[in-house]
Parts: sequence; C-alpha cells; structure tokens
Amino acid sequence: MASKPIALLLASHPGPTLVVTAVATVLGVGLGYPPGRLALLAFAILLGQLSIGWSNDWLDAARDSEVARADKPAARGDIPAAAVRASAFVALGLALLSTALLGVAALLAHTIALAGGWAYNLGLKATVFSFVPFAVSFGLLPAIVTLGQETPAWPAPWVLAAGALLGVAAHVTNVLPDLADDARTGINGLPHRLGARASGLLAFTCLAVATALITFGPGLPVRPLLLVGLFAGLAAAVLGVVLLLRRSPTRLLMQLIMTCAIIDVVMLALVGQSTAV
Repeated sequence: MASKPIALLLASHPGPTLVVTAVATVLGVGLGYPPGRLALLAFAILLGQLSIGWSNDWLDAARDSEVARADKPAARGDIPAAAVRASAFVALGLALLSTALLGVAALLAHTIALAGGWAYNLGLKATVFSFVPFAVSFGLLPAIVTLGQETPAWPAPWVLAAGALLGVAAHVTNVLPDLADDARTGINGLPHRLGARASGLLAFTCLAVATALITFGPGLPVRPLLLVGLFAGLAAAVLGVVLLLRRSPTRLLMQLIMTCAIIDVVMLALVGQSTAV
C-alpha cells in the first residue's frame, strides 16, 4: 500500500497533468513570457489539472472499486475519497486565484476549460457528448496562454481548432482500453457507442488533421522544422492505426497521442507570435 502523499499524487493522474502543464509552459515560452509570468502560468495550469485529476478519482472511486482498478489509489483504499475530494476543491480554488493574476480574460478562458474537465467527471463521460469537454478544454488551452500575456491577444482560429482536435483524440484514445470495464458500470460515451476500431480511427484522424493545421495554419512560408513535425505526427498516426488494426487497443495509443501533442506544441512554439491574432 502506498503512503498517503504518494497515493494522493498518483490519484491526480500525474502523466496527463504534467503533459498539459508542459504544453502551456512551452506555449508561453514561444510567446515570450517573462520568467515570473511564465512560472505563474505553469503553476495555475498545474493546479487546474490537479483539480480535474483528483475530482475524477474522487467521483469514480466507487465505480473503480467495483471493477477492481489497481491503478486508482482511492478505489484501492490507499487514501480516503474524502481527502481526494478536498484536494480537488482546494486545487480548483487556487488555480482560479492564480489565473486571476494573469488577467480577467485568461481567468475566463481557464474557468471554462476547468468547467469542461469537471463536467466530464460529473457525468458527461457517460453520454454521447463525452468528447465535448475535451474539445473545449484542449481548444481553450492556447487561449489561456495568449490571453494571459501582458498584452492579451486572442489565439488564431487554427490554433483553437488544432487544440480541440487534439482533445478529441486524447479523449477517445484514453477511453479505449477501458471500454469493457466502463460498460459494466454504466458508462456509455461516444467511444463506447462507436466501438474500439472506429474510435481509434477517429482519434488518429483528428491527430493528423491537427498536425497539418499547425504546419500550414500560420499563413507563413512553411519552415523545415515544421515539416519534420508534420512527418513525425503523421508517422505516429499511421503507427497508431496499424497497432489498432493488428491488436486490441492499449494505453500505448494514449502515449502516442501525448507524444504527438508534445510534438505539436513544440511546433506551436516555433511559430511563436503567429499563434495569436
């Protein structure tokens, strides 16, 4: 049994939490954030993601226990669900307070993004609209960064679209390995209705389109490094489809999506100020 601090950390979904925080931080670097403001941005995003991760484990504790999820500390009894719930609300409040220091516009964008993550955990995951919170929250992530600058600016439309597509891909791929367990506990989101292979194809189509948008969206001459990113993103999408068609979906697909998301964010950092209108 893990210690309570370790269990609480594991209950936050540390992998996705750190990836999303890194995404926002790299975007901030690309936009030329000064160090202090960049640290504040990273801190606010980290807290927001912790709140979403902890709320997920708190709200799903009974359901995860029913299907014996060994990777969920609250379901295993390593930490009380009440402690995870309290941590989720504290992190949420601190995330909003931290973002307020970046400006009202950034606070509004982050509030909507966090509301999407919490709405998913509170029940949207069991509906045909399960993809919407991911599309909204991932789509708004670049907006939090561009609006959090000392001189706020709206993100370019192609940036919002790319983020939303990456969100849908991440949602679908994350759900794939758990379709059977979810069905036993009444979860029937979009991927469950489409089935494993159709969902996987949707995820990697979204990924490929997002990568193309980032490569050609800025309206500037295509840079060689962006073409390298395009090749890497499309190669990962093809690999994902091959794996999907050859064997049952695994969490490797989610790891591929996250890897490609990082590639795409590095590409966004390369285009820098072109991400904002």
